[in-house]
Amino acid sequence: MAHVAQWKKDEVKNLQNLIDSHPVVGIADLADIPAPQMQKMREALRGNAQLKMSRINLMNLALNQSQKNNIKALSDFMAGQPAMIFTDMNPFKLYKILEDSKTPAPARAGSIATADIVVPEGDTSFLPGPVLGELQKIGIPAKIEKGKIVITEDKTIVAEGEEISSDVASMLTRLGIYPMEVGIDLQAAYEDDTVYTSDLLTIDLDKTIQDIQRVYSQAINLAVNAVVFTEESLPLLISKAAGQSMNLALNADILTTKTTDIILAKAYAQMLALASELSAKDGDALDSELQKKISAKAAPTTVSQDKEEEEEIEEEEEEEEKEEDAAAGLGALFG
Repeated sequence: MAHVAQWKKDEVKNLQNLIDSHPVVGIADLADIPAPQMQKMREALRGNAQLKMSRINLMNLALNQSQKNNIKALSDFMAGQPAMIFTDMNPFKLYKILEDSKTPAPARAGSIATADIVVPEGDTSFLPGPVLGELQKIGIPAKIEKGKIVITEDKTIVAEGEEISSDVASMLTRLGIYPMEVGIDLQAAYEDDTVYTSDLLTIDLDKTIQDIQRVYSQAINLAVNAVVFTEESLPLLISKAAGQSMNLALNADILTTKTTDIILAKAYAQMLALASELSAKDGDALDSELQKKISAKAAPTTVSQDKEEEEEIEEEEEEEEKEEDAAAGLGALFG
């Protein structure tokens, strides 16, 4: 039997302890991350997660020796320069933190574009010279204008999925365009016997919140219509019942402390309407007081009226405002 170095045994044991003591274990790819960016990402994780790099075979041994159910499935996601992440955060939050910590990076020759690389229209810092030919050589439309080289229109020089040539990579850097991202790529994360791959962890936070809010509103609506009593639906159901009882009392002319004023205002309005119809048919059918009330409703106050008439009309206008408010209340109830 081949001798196994003690440091390897200790490393596997340490990794196994970390696996068993954290509810979430992730596998990340650290390939092509410069040291300064790696330091920044470690700082972003500090206090939230522990990043551990080791040999692939030692990490696999630690996963195989763990007692967690299905944890061994993480071995399938070790690619590039793998590392393990140990945390108490749920996988979705961990993924978001890692994505937010990514930084722009210059294009490298031979890399594959993860999205269309577009050189925007506008001025450059280049003075007239050989660089104009270099721009045109790689397909960037440019010309000399007011003593500077100007890019005349937006130009996609590398499509998503295509390889970036050395000439294009060099020119993008000179233009100050950094189309790549450098960061820790979370390949998969384990929690509660389940392995979540990166495609499952990629969620639109704003859309998710909107979906939850929409579903919540629909659930409240269902609970109210089905008369299901919950902490959220109970106030709405009581309010709905109060409105329905008020509507019933008004339609049945049941006098209560809340309906009396509305019913009287309604009756008063109906009385004026009937009196107006009678007056139209027979001008002598109404007494002078009622005729004044109808006239006051039909015509605005004039300057020639004496003080006593003005006060009387003002009182009638106040009564009319009450009637209109009552009618609005009825409209809301019957609506």
